[in-house]
Amino acid sequence: MHDPLKAKANGMLAVATGINFLAGLLYIWSVIAKGLVEKWGWTSTQASLPYTIALVSFVITMALTGPLQDKRGPRLTGTLSGLLMGLGLILSSLTKDATVMVLTFGVVTGAGIGLSNVSTSPPAVKWFPARLKGVVTGVVAAGVGIASAFYAPFTNFMIQSTSINETFLVLGIGILVLVLVLAQFLKNPPAGYPPAAPAPTQAGQAAAKHAHGADVDWKHLVRDLDFWRLWVMMAFSSAAGLMIIGHAAKIVKQQAHWDGGFLLVILLAIFNAGGRILGGWVSDRLGRIVLLRLVFLGLAATMCVFPLLTTIGTLAVGTALTGLFYGALFAVFPSTVLERYGVKNYGSNYGLLMTAWGTGGVIGPMVAAAVVDASKTYFWAYYIAAALCVVAIAVSLTVRRAKEPASAPPAP
Repeated sequence: MHDPLKAKANGMLAVATGINFLAGLLYIWSVIAKGLVEKWGWTSTQASLPYTIALVSFVITMALTGPLQDKRGPRLTGTLSGLLMGLGLILSSLTKDATVMVLTFGVVTGAGIGLSNVSTSPPAVKWFPARLKGVVTGVVAAGVGIASAFYAPFTNFMIQSTSINETFLVLGIGILVLVLVLAQFLKNPPAGYPPAAPAPTQAGQAAAKHAHGADVDWKHLVRDLDFWRLWVMMAFSSAAGLMIIGHAAKIVKQQAHWDGGFLLVILLAIFNAGGRILGGWVSDRLGRIVLLRLVFLGLAATMCVFPLLTTIGTLAVGTALTGLFYGALFAVFPSTVLERYGVKNYGSNYGLLMTAWGTGGVIGPMVAAAVVDASKTYFWAYYIAAALCVVAIAVSLTVRRAKEPASAPPAP
């Protein structure tokens, strides 16, 4: 029998995942950066700066526009996302100047990508019951992760066969049109909407009540110490993943003397997407913080062995593991925000947490670029990233269990 509610929920999940797929071009920046260094003579720092500024613009926009999505709905923010992503890429096609590209790609396109994240995961989660929140956030996030499997070979082909400017133009037009179309289908469920689910037992009712926590707004969120612990954990752990993502093609060129680094970007994309889906599923069963500790440990170990990887095969394994662990972060952290702080203000609350991801985006890629420019090797960058993951593990040991109430908001 056809279930219209289930069909709407699944349709929203597909649209949100599709928009995230189109917004996933940040994850192939290493392919573009390699072209900027080889074809235009940019330094590693210059080539990393538009990407780093895009991450910063991404999270600032996400934090500022989260409340807009919560109040006005995702269609508006999704439409703005398509306009800014497309416009930023088209403007980037008109320049070869590093400073200008910081503005066009870094600020404008980065803001559009931030708006896409605000517009996708929050409405998708609201259409599904609480018991599926980990899986749903994982699937939506997987759209971003798997995008590189398309973008990396396409972008590499375009850069080698045409030019970097023409590559930006084609990507800009395509993303502009497709995101604008998909955004028109984004919609929050009606107020008080209950996703279709079997009638719960008394114990199930208690669990469901806890699963989305009290609806905490951002003013109370920033007073909760656990929120800042989560912030530090996300900033430090994402720095390691973003360092590899931002430099993957150049790392392969330096350590294995191979020009096919874009193929490892595809591999990273596949494992990144898999980690997001698997991480959501496992965290629903094992627990958010427990899984995060395991992920931090895996990232730290992977970073420690990266200096030893000097063949295509071993670098492929290291890249795949980085993608798997990094991807898991983006299923677990959104679910943790939902679990602890509720669904009502999820857009603005998760947007605030994502400022930590932007911080990681500054730390990881820029530290790596500075290390390479100074020493011509990534050796110490790997160990700095590993140390940050160890700090994240230590911080995770201080986070209260979800069943313990977060700091109670003061009476209004």
